[in-house]
Amino acid sequence: SILVLNAGSSSIKFALYEAMALAPICQGEIEGIGRSAYFALKSETEPGVHPRMGAPPAAGSHEALTAWLLQAIPRGFPSVDIAAAGHRVVHGGQAYGDPVLVTPTVVAALERLIPLAPNHQPHNLAPIAAISRLWPHMPQVACFDTAFHRTQPRLAQLFALPRHLTDDGILRYGFHGLSYNYISSILPDIAGPRAKGRVIVAHLGHGASMCALKEGRSVATTMGFTAMDGLVMGTRCGGLDPGVILHLLQEKGMTAPEVADLLNNRSGLLGVSGISDDVRDLETSTDPRAKEALGLFAYRAIRAVGSLAAALGGLDVLVFTAGIGAHSAAVREQVCDGLSWLGLDLDQRANARHGPKISSETSSVEVFAIATNEEIVIARAAKSIAVPVHVIAQ
Repeated sequence: SILVLNAGSSSIKFALYEAMALAPICQGEIEGIGRSAYFALKSETEPGVHPRMGAPPAAGSHEALTAWLLQAIPRGFPSVDIAAAGHRVVHGGQAYGDPVLVTPTVVAALERLIPLAPNHQPHNLAPIAAISRLWPHMPQVACFDTAFHRTQPRLAQLFALPRHLTDDGILRYGFHGLSYNYISSILPDIAGPRAKGRVIVAHLGHGASMCALKEGRSVATTMGFTAMDGLVMGTRCGGLDPGVILHLLQEKGMTAPEVADLLNNRSGLLGVSGISDDVRDLETSTDPRAKEALGLFAYRAIRAVGSLAAALGGLDVLVFTAGIGAHSAAVREQVCDGLSWLGLDLDQRANARHGPKISSETSSVEVFAIATNEEIVIARAAKSIAVPVHVIAQ
């Protein structure tokens, strides 16, 4: 089998796939890391404990909780023989445009990218370290969120900065590439020939971005050098005048770490609402600040669609995905209402059912709500790179 690990800031998602057909064996998640960690299998309707796997320690680092998981999986699934592990890694920089077999040299290069993704990269690397310690001979594959966007034209990747800084790697990298990869791979089966046309995918979750696709390949995206740019997010500010940062440093006397904490952890939906970083909380709140935060979230999304549609020269398909995009009918409605000028017409009943197709038959733009699956993308890469041929043959 293949083990997939997708570590976030407060969770570790995992999945087991049968190596030959990539049929799912199980999926689960350790949530609440940093608060009070608990474990649940996705097949369960309520968070709970697998009877054989037990419960994780309530307190512990990503690496420690990964170590617990690696010991718990054999207890829960004693017949499973793990042949390889695949990992989501947010930033691959300029060096990595494809998944790679993990080596000490690769790990060292990825550690140097931690300042560009401080809320993600350390957590992505922690499970790699845990497996290296517990199962040192296990082949591991790193899959990068930035890799999908290496197909963008050079102009889409450039900042208007002095050339020597560009040459040093200060570029627009883009993120959520594993999610976009998955949507691109399945969209032809859902949208037909239009899937190869002018497509915008809106990955709306706690982290949020959009990607413009032509022929299923990334041509523009809203995130840039780091995962802070672009849309309003749960706790991240999104696009910001760099003069604001200078003002905070020079006039407000804030330090660089304080500004980083403000923009990464105390802004976005949480900062605007003062209530929560969770859309579900804001949608049920009667506080006007919650309504304003959701309004800003939708407004910035509408503007981003306009920008990406310009890069595409029009729009054939709009896809909503990730936690908010796939599950919040209200957010989708608000965004689509602001895009009626594109000839987009939402089917209210289909939207309430969460699709997959949520546009009316008369809409010029076809609109879909589709759940993403980053784990299967990682599993495919691990199968192709790290699983021994004789294991697949068996």
